[in-house]
Amino acid sequence: MIVAGEASGDLHGANLVKAMHGIDPTLRFYGIGGKRLREAGIELMADSADMTVVGLTEVIFKLRFILKVMGQLKTSLKKTKPDLVILIDYPDFNLSLAKAAKKLGLRVFYYISPQVWAWRKGRIDKIRKWVDKMVVIFPFEVRLYEEANVDVTFVGHPLLDVVRTKYSREEARRRFGLQEGRTTVGILPGSRPSEVLKLLPEMLKASEILVEKLGSVQFVLPIADTLKMDFVSHIVQQYPVEVRVIRHDIYEAIGCADVVMVASGTATLETALLGIPMVVIYKVSALTYYMGKIFVKVDNIGIVNIITGKTIVPELIQKEANPKRIAAEIIDILSHRGRMNNIKEELSKIRDKLGSPGAGERAAWLAYEMIEGN
Repeated sequence: MIVAGEASGDLHGANLVKAMHGIDPTLRFYGIGGKRLREAGIELMADSADMTVVGLTEVIFKLRFILKVMGQLKTSLKKTKPDLVILIDYPDFNLSLAKAAKKLGLRVFYYISPQVWAWRKGRIDKIRKWVDKMVVIFPFEVRLYEEANVDVTFVGHPLLDVVRTKYSREEARRRFGLQEGRTTVGILPGSRPSEVLKLLPEMLKASEILVEKLGSVQFVLPIADTLKMDFVSHIVQQYPVEVRVIRHDIYEAIGCADVVMVASGTATLETALLGIPMVVIYKVSALTYYMGKIFVKVDNIGIVNIITGKTIVPELIQKEANPKRIAAEIIDILSHRGRMNNIKEELSKIRDKLGSPGAGERAAWLAYEMIEGN
């Protein structure tokens, strides 16, 4: 059984499944995932896109469906008795499933750790009791688990294998119908419909300000696989700014930009690995934000800044994530060559902090060894 409840988990899970099939083509997978895991050949019991939530308030509206899926998975654990349960991030859901699996004597492999270093560190105790193997993708996570006597292995970050471009910046711009010589701004509003509804209007209003202030500027918006083109296009069409909406070639779309406004999440790291300066934006419900203020114990919310241990790219949170502030930060980066070059230099160091390519293959062998050891 494999369970991935987010877009990034779907990507990394699919690569893990492919690598495990490369080791043993007879393996059969089923569980929760999205488009990529379906294409990798797993039998889906539910689509992860229907289970994705941001914050406390959104959980309320999807709770009934999420609990239904949880019940189906727990029943399946009893009936099917899978040789291995692979859980990918999505902690509140997956830790409950890990507990159920452990009670049945099943082996649990957790790939991509919950952010216990940021908040709810007490979850490590649950992980120690219910997870047989924790496989992490950030080097600083190892010490936390070793100190708690959790069996942990750092395999490197799986994005090192997938974040690359096929075309030069010039060729990408030609393919997208963008003009060479014009300032290009990327718009990355997130992979979940709820965060797109919150952030994309703010980003588009900021784009209007950028056109007014800079004149010769163009915009590119790559769409995550979890989003429908009509959904995003409908929002874009409500604003008097021309935006190239791209369905495929996401990394080419990011890579051809001079600077990007990006929702906090996996996309910030993808943008960093492509070496593109960015402004990180984070906006949730007031309840979620104030609860987060109480429990979250990190100075930054952007993983790029967390990895480097300092604020190398600006973060605009809640009320600061407004069109004027977004546009002002974008303009400041574009206007000050020294600042832009400094951001690029700091971003270039991130790759070395994430290990070496081949995370999926290393994780696959660890998982397969657990199956063989049963």
